[in-house]
Amino acid sequence: MSETRYTKDHEWVRLEGDIAIVGITDHAQNALGDVVFVELPEVGREVAAGEACAVVESVKAASDVYAPISGRVSEVNDALAEDPGLINREPTGGGWFFKIEPKDKAEIAGLMDEAAYHAFVESQA
Repeated sequence: MSETRYTKDHEWVRLEGDIAIVGITDHAQNALGDVVFVELPEVGREVAAGEACAVVESVKAASDVYAPISGRVSEVNDALAEDPGLINREPTGGGWFFKIEPKDKAEIAGLMDEAAYHAFVESQA
């Protein structure tokens, strides 16, 4: 398994082969509370790094989910429509949002590693 990288907007991305898997972090799902609805991007959509491309709604708030890298959405996690709580239970596993075919895999290297992300979260507390 590849290394997971993180954004300041609390998304994670993990490159597996030629596909990048995207979700929200454990910190983000904790802050949101119980997730009740997810709006996912259309398969085939071209997204730019930092572009809002999904929405997650919880009992507390609705939040945009941003593309951590540029590319084409190749798959969405249809299981989230039936069970949005999967995001709370498995935020960095089965609760992934979508997969991207990256335009430039090097974009991933520019994101935070786990230690840097944890330091970032601590600095925001």
